[in-house]
Amino acid sequence: MAGGAEAVSVIIADDHPLFRGALRLAVDGMFSAQKIVEAASLDEVLSALQKTPDVDLVLLDLRMPGMSGYSGLTHIRSQYPGVPVVIVSGASDPTTIRRCLDFGASGFIPKTTDIDSMRKAIRAVLNGGSWTPADFDPASPVDKETTELVRRLGSLTPQQMRVLMMLSEGLLNKQIAYELSVSEATVKAHVSAILTKLGVESRTQAVIAAAKIGVGEGKTAGESGA
Repeated sequence: MAGGAEAVSVIIADDHPLFRGALRLAVDGMFSAQKIVEAASLDEVLSALQKTPDVDLVLLDLRMPGMSGYSGLTHIRSQYPGVPVVIVSGASDPTTIRRCLDFGASGFIPKTTDIDSMRKAIRAVLNGGSWTPADFDPASPVDKETTELVRRLGSLTPQQMRVLMMLSEGLLNKQIAYELSVSEATVKAHVSAILTKLGVESRTQAVIAAAKIGVGEGKTAGESGA
């Protein structure tokens, strides 16, 4: 969607109120009509998308509650493929940017970006394009193996993704069942489905696959968002 005369709906997802405010400031005034929803966790983002699946844009912090590595991004892209997602992060090294693009992000905005440039990025994505920092080469090679893994991970249900994250943390079925308030039989069924969807034969292979997108590398208590 383009043009200042059109209404847009944007989800701003960051666990730091001050930075959500900065992003809101960037979006405010760009359009004559707009709906801005703020979210402080992945669960809040998913809840907002369920209520408004035709959102025009999600501005997503790479690390906040519920986000482990790139799993949150892959889940949003798989469940809402028509909604563009732009990562807004403090970690802006070329590898991180490349992987975000491989995992389906429409753009990447470093948190150090000035408001005018943020607005250019938002407009570019709403116009159907993409945006990355000037010093990043978007023509850098795409990792085909990663792309296929992302496709497979995207087929997991939210609960299966949670189970996979817990497997990556070394939890046993009994512990996972306790954490999720389900039976061990239910956990075993989830694990079986995960192995099938990822095309692997063991829990260990599933954990290795998950490690490739950073599942299990979520923010620890007290860590600042990036």
